[in-house]
Amino acid sequence: MSAGDSWFTRYIVSTDHKTVGKQYLWAGLTFLALGGFLAMLLRWQLAFPGVRVPLVGGFLFPESQGAITPDAYTKIFTTHGLVMIFFAITPVLIGAFGNFVVPLQIGANDMAFPKLNAASFWILVLSQVLALASFLAPLGTASAGWTSYPPLSTNVGTPGWGQSVMVLALLVNGFSTVLGGVNLITTVIRLRAPGMSWLRMPATTWGMFLTSILNVTFVPVLGSAALLLLLDRHLGTQFFIAGATARAGGGDPIAYQHLFWIFGHPEVYILILPAWGVVTDIVSFFSRKPAFAYPLTIGSMITVTAMSGLVYGHHMFVAGIGPMLGTAFMTMTLVISIPSAIIALNWLQTIWRGSVRLDSPMLYALGVIIVFGMGGLTGVLLGDLSLDVYLHDSMFVVGHFHLIMASATFLASFAAIHFWFPKLFARRLDERLARAHFASSLVLLIVVFGAQMLAGYAGQPRRLFDPYQYDFLKPLVALNRWTSYAAFALATAQLLFVWNVVRAFWLGERVTNPNPWGVGTLEWTCAPTPVPVHNFAETPQVQRGPHAFDASFREKLGRDFLGQAETPPVSTSLEAGAK
Repeated sequence: MSAGDSWFTRYIVSTDHKTVGKQYLWAGLTFLALGGFLAMLLRWQLAFPGVRVPLVGGFLFPESQGAITPDAYTKIFTTHGLVMIFFAITPVLIGAFGNFVVPLQIGANDMAFPKLNAASFWILVLSQVLALASFLAPLGTASAGWTSYPPLSTNVGTPGWGQSVMVLALLVNGFSTVLGGVNLITTVIRLRAPGMSWLRMPATTWGMFLTSILNVTFVPVLGSAALLLLLDRHLGTQFFIAGATARAGGGDPIAYQHLFWIFGHPEVYILILPAWGVVTDIVSFFSRKPAFAYPLTIGSMITVTAMSGLVYGHHMFVAGIGPMLGTAFMTMTLVISIPSAIIALNWLQTIWRGSVRLDSPMLYALGVIIVFGMGGLTGVLLGDLSLDVYLHDSMFVVGHFHLIMASATFLASFAAIHFWFPKLFARRLDERLARAHFASSLVLLIVVFGAQMLAGYAGQPRRLFDPYQYDFLKPLVALNRWTSYAAFALATAQLLFVWNVVRAFWLGERVTNPNPWGVGTLEWTCAPTPVPVHNFAETPQVQRGPHAFDASFREKLGRDFLGQAETPPVSTSLEAGAK
């Protein structure tokens, strides 16, 4: 940008992919804080049902003297799930780093459609504004659960316009997501630098590319369900309305569940594929070894992407689907765990006998491996038809999917933030604060969501306002209370990250080394820090993959890696080690 450009032009309406990525990051972190606050309200109610919420209870719940009511509790857990998945994690992990990192990693000067890229962000902001506006509805915001199943999400189950505005927010959010996905897919296919073959792309780019394919494929399915639901609510159609409220035969509420989960289970992979990519790269970078069986890892990610729409029915084992269909979905669920396990085993093999550097990005990546292993193994239990009949809609499910969709993506997001922060802002985050934040977050995440699984295994259903009204759940008061204490500590631990970011801008060390981590991908070896508007002075000529590490390089280069576009001194051994 020219020196005459205003602050508004540089940071608000810019079409530069790096600025758009930062916008996604701040928007997502803001809603991450909102979603976390809603989670704390849920944990307060489960620990102290009917007791006034400290500090904010009188303001939020004046009609009940500051205590959470059953209606308010339903609204809180509904909006917590929606905010976290659609308005927080997706913008941070996919929007921010998909935009900022991918063009730099493939040697492009920008996204394929820069104006469309900026528009997709502002459409996301519109969806976030609509989500917040739903709280202003006379009868309150959405309260049909994050899945919005009919008949709970019809006018009979949730009267008023709060539910409708939230569904509209999801529809708008999906429009933004599809535009962003089309843009990223086109960028990766059309704008790769010369020599950047498919297996020379970093795993982070692969993760963003594959998740964009899933977004473009399956988000429109959710959009169609949302649109049909809005028509049922406001134009008198009966796509999902049945029973006594239907006329002339009515529709089928189960049809909505099929549409939702055709999107809903690929959504798990939409969130985890970028995390897999980030972890694959970081584990290699900080083990100072080439990623073990890299083509197999990428092939496993592609296999999961291809199979992701074939397993959705395991969410509907108790919805009345036929035994043969249920068995087929169970089988496919168990099969899809194989490539996921291969990816995790390849990470471990990469670390094995590596020269491991325990910098903060590596610590967060190791945390992802731990919580992903726990969440994946418990997912196999839920994929079994007979076990799921008992565990379905229990707190076990809540603990399981929070280990995958919350903990793994949460820690992967922080791995990405700490790794690319010097490239994003030309400053370093403090390593001591980062390690304290990592250690406290990992331990407390495992405690909170592990305890939720224990409560579910003991029989506690999810979504209950006061589970202790049932005699058989009264012994779980202490477990839920200590789970809440751990959750409050987890929320407090996030202040370490907040302070670390604030400190970095005020007091943080400015980056003088353009490649502080010593890695060979294009964003660190070919693009200056801070990155100029058009990224590269000249188009990189890629010669090798992203993980060219070998101790033998030190003899000639004084370092153990080669850049992807680097021409090393004439040495057959150097080139052989870099392939």
